[in-house]
Amino acid sequence: MQYRICDKTGERISVLGYGCLRFSKSGLGIDQKKTERELTLAFEQGVNYYDTAYIYPGSEEALGKWLCQGYRHKVYVATKAPQYMLKDLQAFDRCLAQQLQRLRTDYIDYYLLHMLNDPAQWRRLCDLGLEAWLARQRAAGKIRHVGFSFHGGTAHFQQILDAYDWDICYLQYNYLDETSQAGVRGVHYAAQKGVGVVVMEPLRGGRLAGKLPKAAKAAFARAPQQRTPTDWALRWLWNQREILCVLSGMNDTTQILENTATADSAVVGELTERDQAMFEEVRRILRKSTKIGCTGCGYCMPCPAGVDIPVCFRAYNDRCSEGWYTGIKEYLMCTTLKKTPTNAALCVGCGKCEQHCPQGLEIRKGLREVQRQMEGPIYYLAGKVLKTVAKY
Repeated sequence: MQYRICDKTGERISVLGYGCLRFSKSGLGIDQKKTERELTLAFEQGVNYYDTAYIYPGSEEALGKWLCQGYRHKVYVATKAPQYMLKDLQAFDRCLAQQLQRLRTDYIDYYLLHMLNDPAQWRRLCDLGLEAWLARQRAAGKIRHVGFSFHGGTAHFQQILDAYDWDICYLQYNYLDETSQAGVRGVHYAAQKGVGVVVMEPLRGGRLAGKLPKAAKAAFARAPQQRTPTDWALRWLWNQREILCVLSGMNDTTQILENTATADSAVVGELTERDQAMFEEVRRILRKSTKIGCTGCGYCMPCPAGVDIPVCFRAYNDRCSEGWYTGIKEYLMCTTLKKTPTNAALCVGCGKCEQHCPQGLEIRKGLREVQRQMEGPIYYLAGKVLKTVAKY
């Protein structure tokens, strides 16, 4: 296993982290015995960073049962607070206490604010007194380092990075998302500030592994080095020195052994010009299923009506290429469940966005299509239910 140093904390983090969202299930719960075998195997292969979250059903408890078997002080534990559910500092107190109990520990190495997607959310938290709360928890030794996970555009990502002295950040990043969400510009910006960059969704939920079109698989197969699509996708990330750690939701021994083998050998700068050309060919193949050619550059923003245009288009494209469930989940999470919604129905048709789009997209027409396809009865029902549940 290779390791990289987090500039802010000085800690030596394995380049491959264990994402604990996708633990194997047994009946209605987590298969604890199988999960513990897999966690142990990953540890034996050198993985020392384990990531979970308050809202991952049963995950914190399952990880805690393994940690207390002698692993707690040998690894770094990261978990996330559902800031969008917590309405006051007392709620943060209760949440942290429950997480420490679930994890069977008295401290958390990396404590993140979950889905902190726009500066307005951070301003709300500051108004609650969260900065002072974090300082108290750090002084008490309950939290060692602070970070946030992010799903949104580059401009908002940079604004949030500038708003606090973060130690670490999580973002969705892979060779297909090079220019969407925070993107490569966000990665470089965080690294320049010394903030550790941890990658989520390196395989786009499996799309960049077993779900590739035949033409994309054929493009990889023509490379001089015979590697799996998963191996290529991970190497594309570790080729960049700005990446601290890549999270993988591993839930079988084959995945663990394959991913740790890649983590043993991937190095910065190893990809050749021919390799990069191959990735560009694969991107072109994958984007053929893209309905709206938005690159996520953000030149159309801010929208006077509050629509997050790049995020709306991204979720719609995900629906078309990866299925309805994936798209609607992304749409709800990144536009509708925010403190101030940013969904396509808010568009007033002013056209200001189209004046600045370097792709020349008919953005208003695209937003109408997004609304028609995404904001049906199930969307409104799901949004209502989730907002009710979020009243903590």
